[in-house]
Amino acid sequence: MSDKQNSVTFYVGLFAGISLAIAFYLGHQFWPIDSTIVNNSLEHNKIDSGNAIKMPTAQKLPNGQIPICQNTISDIASCVSGAVVNIDISKTITVTESPLQMPFNDFEFFFGPNQSPFGMVPQPRKFEKKGSGSGFIIRSDGFILTNNHVVGQADDIVVTLNDKRKFKGKVWGRDSYSDLALVKIDLNNLPVVKLGSSKDIRPGDFVIAIGSPLGLDHSVTFGIVSALGRSLGDLNSNLQLIQTDAAINPGNSGGPLLNINGEVIGINTAIRGDGQNIGFAIPIDMAKDISTQLLENKRIQRPYLGIYMQELNDKLAVSLGLPASTTGVVVAKVNDDSPAQKADLQQGDVIIKIDGKSVNAPKAIQDVIKSHKVGDKLTFLVIRSGKLTPIDIVVGEYPEQNQK
Repeated sequence: MSDKQNSVTFYVGLFAGISLAIAFYLGHQFWPIDSTIVNNSLEHNKIDSGNAIKMPTAQKLPNGQIPICQNTISDIASCVSGAVVNIDISKTITVTESPLQMPFNDFEFFFGPNQSPFGMVPQPRKFEKKGSGSGFIIRSDGFILTNNHVVGQADDIVVTLNDKRKFKGKVWGRDSYSDLALVKIDLNNLPVVKLGSSKDIRPGDFVIAIGSPLGLDHSVTFGIVSALGRSLGDLNSNLQLIQTDAAINPGNSGGPLLNINGEVIGINTAIRGDGQNIGFAIPIDMAKDISTQLLENKRIQRPYLGIYMQELNDKLAVSLGLPASTTGVVVAKVNDDSPAQKADLQQGDVIIKIDGKSVNAPKAIQDVIKSHKVGDKLTFLVIRSGKLTPIDIVVGEYPEQNQK
């Protein structure tokens, strides 16, 4: 190789070396190498069982309360399931059937009263009606909260715990007005649910339902709060229910509706049969008050007046011979043997004041009655035949059978 060629090769090599040195220096200045990245990448596939995430379990606290769970849906279900029960009920019903499956009235038409062909007469027949629902333990000494329509007038109640043990249950107290009931089993040291609050929940909050739909115990479904303040015609219209799209089916009734922390915020109660994923739950804040009263007294004393009401409008006021500007509430009907009837409140009376405070809507009167106790005396000022008439009414007790 000539001296000229050697010289060219030397300078090319020198230039390449200098270029690499400059590139390395600039790269180190602007993109420094982080040793932790290297270490993390090396350790990425290394499994250390000693550092594995410990999932929450349903271990009981000293008072039997299940700890709050804040991980996955499955963890929450695992934590709470120990305090969720399945409730099976049975009731003996007696019916009278005519022979040969013909209605008894048809036999009477042909053969005369209490007669049938071949001397056969209708015989009573008994059969057992069965049903199932859900519930959850609220006290470690065996008190279970559920729906009143689950236990109803059951002759026998069997409570199945999460570990498949079965115990005979009895209704401690029930309230058909709110559709809540307490069932008692003879067992202690049971896990209990954590009761949350329903006052701060919002549409869109995640919720979890646990129950026994169609007898499939401890089924878990997940959804959101769809709406608040719902009412249903099949239940007391005063109940302001939680609407959810978490799947609820027959058998879920009485089971807990949980928030994402595993706290009970509602009691699954009803579904809309003409829709999909439209379920309803009783807010837990109301259930707390009802269950406390049932625990102490086994019954609920609800204030009761005994009237049907209609808001007074201009047209109705004129038809009653009153100025169109009159405000008040019209008594549309008075129930028999009610506090209102005993006080001589009459159909057509226009209630304008209660204890000196004006009322102009049925709800306003309902709120006044609810704020008083059974036995309290209220003074109603009514317009009757164009004259102001004061009427004293003693608040009575709601007559519906709401006790054992």
